[in-house]
Amino acid sequence: MSRRTPALIAAAVLLPLALTACSTPDGADATGDKAAAKSDGFPYTVKNCGVTTTFTAPPKRVVTMNQHVTEIMLELGLKKSLVGTAYLDDQVLPKYGEDYASVPVIAKEYPSYEQVLAANPDFVYGGYSSAFTAGDGRSREALKKSGIESRLNTESCTKGDQPMDTLYEEIRQVGRTFGVTDRAEAWIKQAKADNAATAEKLADLKPVSVFVYDSGDKTAFTAGGEGIGNELIERAGGTNVFADLDKPFGDASWENVVARKPETIVIYDYGATTVEQKKKRLLTDPALADVPAIKNKRFAVMPLSDAVLGVRVPAAVDKLAAQLHPGATTP
Repeated sequence: MSRRTPALIAAAVLLPLALTACSTPDGADATGDKAAAKSDGFPYTVKNCGVTTTFTAPPKRVVTMNQHVTEIMLELGLKKSLVGTAYLDDQVLPKYGEDYASVPVIAKEYPSYEQVLAANPDFVYGGYSSAFTAGDGRSREALKKSGIESRLNTESCTKGDQPMDTLYEEIRQVGRTFGVTDRAEAWIKQAKADNAATAEKLADLKPVSVFVYDSGDKTAFTAGGEGIGNELIERAGGTNVFADLDKPFGDASWENVVARKPETIVIYDYGATTVEQKKKRLLTDPALADVPAIKNKRFAVMPLSDAVLGVRVPAAVDKLAAQLHPGATTP
């Protein structure tokens, strides 16, 4: 799990963030272009995870690193802007399949700096802070020196906010950056309606206590109280037993899992270890035998790509709600 190690995440959440964006219509190159630039929303200045960038026009050649940001681009109808992509956690949604197939995959996991440069991008969009690891030569500073602008998904550098609002702002800022504001706002409007519909179905139901099992043997790598994963659980009618862990992901002791008595275990599905293998590890551990979720074999399953800051989240909330409250959330 090189892209989401606890150390990387802990560092990322301490980065400063000011989700501010402003349009600065002055500065078009010619008088005839000023009105067009203003009407199109350019120049556009945005501060993202401590990096301030001014765009005079939408990026034209984009490399995406990590699945959830690739899907954001495809949802906003920006496949023609993509010249390369990398690092899937699972499979892209079927509705994106044809568009995704048209984009070159420049690396199975993270590309080298040289592979990024070979795609000749003017913009790189990373999903996790590890996408821009300086030790691998892909820092945002290094890209900037090569004339390449960048963006980091804001889940990697937010702390103490409302993650669903962060998602809306992520979509809004990407829409502004690429000149597709109307598409972004339409998605946000629909997402809010979908979230409201799920909330209405759950209004009279008692929350279920939830432990997220991402991975781990000696300790449990789990969802903490920061980030979209925790809010997704809450909006789906659950309470995260490790909500006091002040980061999106982190390690928990098995003793604490036992002590907190989760009623349901949510398994994140990705990578080489299957859901069935994860279930077997949990069900055959004698130390967990008295955990209510283990005794009653209460499991829910989520693709990892559902549980990060991307366009899957509203539907993922509804799907998880149906697993936490079976039979009670049918419209």
